[in-house]
Amino acid sequence: MSKAPPRPLPKLAAVILLCFAASPLAAEQLSLFRIGTGGIGGTYYPIAGLVAQAISNPAGHCEAEEVCGVPGLVAVAQSSSGSVANVKGIAAGQIESGFVQSDVAFWAFSGVGAFEEDGRQTSLRAIANLYPESFHIVVRDESDIESVGDLAGRRVALDEAGSGTLVGAELVLEAFDLVETGVFVSYLKSDDAMEKLVTGELDAFFLIAGYPAKVIQWASEQAKIRLLPLNGPETAELVKVNPFLQLDVIPGGTYEGVRKVETLTVAAQWITRDDVSEETVYGILQALWRSDARRLLDRGHAKGRAIRLETALEGVGIPLHAGALRFYREVGVLRRRTGAPDPS
Repeated sequence: MSKAPPRPLPKLAAVILLCFAASPLAAEQLSLFRIGTGGIGGTYYPIAGLVAQAISNPAGHCEAEEVCGVPGLVAVAQSSSGSVANVKGIAAGQIESGFVQSDVAFWAFSGVGAFEEDGRQTSLRAIANLYPESFHIVVRDESDIESVGDLAGRRVALDEAGSGTLVGAELVLEAFDLVETGVFVSYLKSDDAMEKLVTGELDAFFLIAGYPAKVIQWASEQAKIRLLPLNGPETAELVKVNPFLQLDVIPGGTYEGVRKVETLTVAAQWITRDDVSEETVYGILQALWRSDARRLLDRGHAKGRAIRLETALEGVGIPLHAGALRFYREVGVLRRRTGAPDPS
């Protein structure tokens, strides 16, 4: 039976204790800043790890050539179920921040879509727009599934409850008249779904992530796979009624043996809560856009290169955090910004 590569995940408490023990600052001077991500096979987790490295500075000082973060800040990437779970964790005060799909952030703040029952999450605030996330629908290469419509009657994983992938996958199924009774649905983390696809226990799985996503790289190493295209009139209508979605292409060769495919994207954004310190968020953004952090992002992941100051406010549909508002106003980015509501 094919297996995914090992997935060690250090305990958050151990990471925190190590940082605190290694710091010459007193414990009361250190501040924990958690970044909710997704499964470790996606893109949120590795990107958040890079961001955490860029903004952390438990020692309180920097040596020459070091990436220099916020003095006394200990930032950590925390694995979660994804966008919806991150929104709920932030609103409940369980984490300080998280990566969230732009549509999910807007729905949560407005109390619509996936948050119609929960109501408006008005404490949410934006830190930055990050990078585009692509819709992936993965099948085995020998499968006779050639289009989304061919998923009717098949075994399909939509990711787990609390994920942004589940929200997006349900939009696609509805657009193609494949309500959940039209497919045999499983709610699995992407790495578990990948293993079942490789062994023939699943016919397809969805993942919304910035490419290249580790879990799909693993799948392409274990078996020959394809990505289904998202195109045609159904996709055009999806974009028309969901302004957070855009048409895009995943280039050929992104995954081993996989040809280019038309698809959809949605923006990944970094959000927090309104009661997080203005100085903390301001300092985080100062650290994130330094040249040393730029080198770290550029070298760490393909999507790290897409995280740019000039696009930091694109598609932001919730109010900016006060610290972010102050920072972007000072550097002149705010003057080019349109569309997002004011924090009031």
